[in-house]
Amino acid sequence: MRRTHHFTLKALAAATALAASSLSWADITIGVIAPLTGPASALGIPVGQQIKLWPKEIAGEKLKVIVMDDATDPTQGVTIAKRFVSSDQVDVIMGSVATPVAAAITQVAEEAQTPQISWSPVATPEGKDKWLFRLPQSNAVMSYAVIEHMKKQGVKTVGFLGYSDAYGETWLQDFKPMAEAAGINVGLIERFSRSDTSVTGQSVKLAASKPDAVLVVASGSGAAMPHAALIERGYKGKIYQTHAAATREMVRVGGKAVEGGFIVSGPAVLAEQLPANHPSKAESIRYAQQYDQAYGKNSRTQFAAHAYDSVLVLEKAVPLALQKGKPGSPEFRAALRDAFEQIGPLVVSQGVLNWTPADHWGYTNETGVMMRVTNGEFKVEP
Repeated sequence: MRRTHHFTLKALAAATALAASSLSWADITIGVIAPLTGPASALGIPVGQQIKLWPKEIAGEKLKVIVMDDATDPTQGVTIAKRFVSSDQVDVIMGSVATPVAAAITQVAEEAQTPQISWSPVATPEGKDKWLFRLPQSNAVMSYAVIEHMKKQGVKTVGFLGYSDAYGETWLQDFKPMAEAAGINVGLIERFSRSDTSVTGQSVKLAASKPDAVLVVASGSGAAMPHAALIERGYKGKIYQTHAAATREMVRVGGKAVEGGFIVSGPAVLAEQLPANHPSKAESIRYAQQYDQAYGKNSRTQFAAHAYDSVLVLEKAVPLALQKGKPGSPEFRAALRDAFEQIGPLVVSQGVLNWTPADHWGYTNETGVMMRVTNGEFKVEP
């Protein structure tokens, strides 16, 4: 009798272990690649903070989140991505916030047939984004908001001062033809590296050319340096910044030099200032309240909002994918990719997202919000 009882206990223990193993295998594994150090860390750190506020499960499946620092280095980002798809067998890659890193890991995701949600507006060659989905607004969508504001301001000529990497070049490629089609001439074009500590030569040339406005294409606190350099060299025109500069750190570092500067942003940064009929107002306020409560008043950023919106996307897509496969399997990864194309229109904190088989960007031209630095704060422009 005792031997039979002992066998039953062993069988029960084995069954319990098998069930636990099955539950572990069913966890949804998310591989996060973000610049927690390096030149783009002002963008990546808020993302890491928002991830700490993520739920523990989605659609009844536990989330296993692996966060790795790419140090704003594309080579390191690729190394991490390869580990994610081979050793960790992640169900989705999220990242990076740094565009050069996000661009570098797209090939890894595509070859492994693992969906990638990018937190930067990374561009790819035609037909090369089957597994890539972007949560930031495209540079073209944000260019539209900038150009419309420039037209209202009477801008006829504009200079360009931007990163020499993928973020700067893709902005130039989108902005220049759109601006010129609107009757705004893009004149002097100057570039600099993310790691540069001075743009004296470039700013001297731009100030001397006296365009009506200068578009600065940089990110986070690093966007303050070129802005301040233009002011220091006596430039008197209007200065515009892109959505990668929509951070409190940029304003803190730039101080009085960035006063009056125009910055295009997604709606989440300005949640309370959005008009009552803005579709994202309620979701933006939920994000802003959650983040500010955890990390301090007005500490929210454009980039942490993308991490917040990632959960909204998964909450819609995961139930669809679970109908076709279990987490950890190729079937689930493929089904998750397909589900991303079926969840829109979806209201998120940064606009109304509508990924389709033909469009993995998903936002309309009305998404961008123009704001101005006024007394050290962001204010929505009318």
